[in-house]
Amino acid sequence: MTACLRTIDGRVLPTRADRWLAPLAQEDEEVLSRAVPPVLDVGCGPGRHVLALAERGVLALGIDITPTALDRARRRGAPVLARSVFDRVPGAGRWASALLLDGNVGIGAEPAVLLERVSALLEPGGIVLVELEPPGTTGRAETVQLDIGGMDGPWFAWTALGADELGVPAAVAGLVVEDVWARADRWFGMLRRA
Repeated sequence: MTACLRTIDGRVLPTRADRWLAPLAQEDEEVLSRAVPPVLDVGCGPGRHVLALAERGVLALGIDITPTALDRARRRGAPVLARSVFDRVPGAGRWASALLLDGNVGIGAEPAVLLERVSALLEPGGIVLVELEPPGTTGRAETVQLDIGGMDGPWFAWTALGADELGVPAAVAGLVVEDVWARADRWFGMLRRA
């Protein structure tokens, strides 16, 4: 089975979508070790991160809008809901951590707006763990859909965010950047709600 992000004009974006269906890599494990329960996985896709947390006994919930991804996550036993992060989310204001991994900080194509929404879902002092593009990456807004095994999901706005660009949208959202790091060929950040 394959996965990709496809644009409205048919292009396949150069993401690492193959990772979405693969077992967790060491760098994923390192990021998850920073998560404090309860954990909200925003844009959980097929559920690999939320499932790994649940299997460790960590209270976690994944949300996504792509039916095929949610079906795959549920069949694997992941705790997930069909929900947009911009709709009503259970436990609002009580999540200790939120995940925006696999480039999900680009959901909605306005990282500051997404981070502000995610911040509102966190308890005071809660953290957001994000995956970013390498420094120097310039993102542009795209309309995309997640394709898993030839089954297309709904269209949504998306963009890439470079690791060196995280500070501005974080500040707009009232989040403090506590750490930015690279592992393997991937970039991550940890933000805290002030």
